[in-house]
Amino acid sequence: MSQPISIAAILGSVTPPGRLHRAVSEALDRLASRSTVNTELVDLGTRRIAFADGRPPDALGDDTVALVQTIERADAVLLATPVYRGSLTGSLKNLLDHVPVTALRDTPVAIVSMGGSDHHYLGAERHLRDVLSFFGAHPLPTAVYLSSRDFADGVPGERAVGELDALLDALVALTQALAGAAPLGPTPLAARF
Repeated sequence: MSQPISIAAILGSVTPPGRLHRAVSEALDRLASRSTVNTELVDLGTRRIAFADGRPPDALGDDTVALVQTIERADAVLLATPVYRGSLTGSLKNLLDHVPVTALRDTPVAIVSMGGSDHHYLGAERHLRDVLSFFGAHPLPTAVYLSSRDFADGVPGERAVGELDALLDALVALTQALAGAAPLGPTPLAARF
């Protein structure tokens, strides 16, 4: 790619910025210092998004249309979510319910989730992979799962830093490899109807 890669990072938490926000934000800063990328961190806790009720985003009068456009413009997307009830947050799922299939089709996507313990490490990732297959997106084959043991006094530890950096490097590599490539596989079923 001759242009810098644009990465939209969507943080699905609706609580005040905490450990996951810090870990993702710092990882994006480190990536920008070693690669030619433009990153944008969108914290859903600071945005107003209407319930996905069938109305088009431009009819909602809130931040929904701008967030959908951020995802549409991005070359790659990072989805980060705390684990709520064994899955992704409702706010992240609600945003994805507004996104048209074309916005994520053939888009490389990285997944980061965080829970209180290791018991839920696959919950959000598994559900996000199901949603991403609906779009025909290209999620990385592995994801990052963080828990409280990955932080000391709110600061990401060495393991968290290393895994997030490796994930973002892989996201950049996949984005570069797919640049200008024909779509992989058939049109997603959701785009056929």
